[in-house]
Amino acid sequence: MVRMLRPFTRAVTYTRWLHLCMAIVWPALWLFIDQAWWTVGTATVLLGLAGLVPAMRVVEGFQARLLLTGHRDGSESSEIVVAPSATWDDRGRMVVWLQARLFLGALVSHLFVQLLLLAMDLVSTALGGERAGGAWLRVEGPHWWHALLAPLPLVLGAAVVIGSGHLITRIALRLLGPSPAERLAALEERTEQLLERTRIARELHDSIGHALTVAVVQAGAARAAGDPIFTDRALGAIEETGRAALEDLERVLGVLRESGKPVSGRPTLADADRLLESARASGAKVDAEVTGPVEGVSGPVSREGYRILQESLTNVLRHAGAVPVRVRVHVADDILVLAIRSPLPAGTPPGPGRGSGLRGIRERAALLGGRARTGPDAGDWQVHAELPLS
Repeated sequence: MVRMLRPFTRAVTYTRWLHLCMAIVWPALWLFIDQAWWTVGTATVLLGLAGLVPAMRVVEGFQARLLLTGHRDGSESSEIVVAPSATWDDRGRMVVWLQARLFLGALVSHLFVQLLLLAMDLVSTALGGERAGGAWLRVEGPHWWHALLAPLPLVLGAAVVIGSGHLITRIALRLLGPSPAERLAALEERTEQLLERTRIARELHDSIGHALTVAVVQAGAARAAGDPIFTDRALGAIEETGRAALEDLERVLGVLRESGKPVSGRPTLADADRLLESARASGAKVDAEVTGPVEGVSGPVSREGYRILQESLTNVLRHAGAVPVRVRVHVADDILVLAIRSPLPAGTPPGPGRGSGLRGIRERAALLGGRARTGPDAGDWQVHAELPLS
């Protein structure tokens, strides 16, 4: 019983009913003044013409969001578009919506009034009075048992109010919802947002993760060494790496604050010496070999190559510590090859590696149309990435 009465405690039940009644106010006034049924046809034609006006979609969409869903934002209201009609398909759906709202409002309102009149007639005849008149269903004769039937039209009227509210809401979601072109545009925008968030997450993971790894390794080594000279050198490396990480963080935060601005100034392979020196300062014995015109590599490829090298060195320092590392950067006519090898840490399971950093390396290579292999190889841990230059 409580569940049946719950809809009457919600404001949206009554605002939906108001939405239907508003649709027939001006045609009803016109019919009352002119007292000619041909005015209904005229009202239908006028609504059809109004539906062709692009701004009508904004007005109807706002009304539907506010009165049919009970709020302007949310999962249901977001399915109702508040934007001018952009295509003839949008205009056609608007015409159908206005006609449906008019006829459904007229039908439901008239039915509700008839049920109220019927309830009044039943009460009146039960008390020995006369019929009020105007109801479709005639109630004959005074009978006391008519009082037992009087609540039935009221219950049916309540069902009409609730049912018609749900029906007009479903129709609104269908006719005032986004068109296929708008759904596609929203999907593309959402995809772009997800890609941008993924790219920013990778940037933060690579730059901040590298800086923290270097700082931890340097601090641990300095404490274990107990040498003031080594400690001073370690603190210098931590300071330089932290400053570079702060610059990367500022760039990423700049993108978040101003999404329309392109990312600029990100490090490229031309800055790889900074990475190599940072790894050497952390105790790793880095053997680097760079061949080919690295400075001539295009910006996107060079930036992603830098991040791949950064993540590879970070993983070596984090999981293997101060071990020998071989770095090979080779630029050919149409491809950039990055190869990083280090001794395999004890207890490393076989396989390509499942960490987020290794997954990010493979994703970076794939986004550029290249490929990357990560995992054990002949007793070493290797990262081998091939990025097309075109």
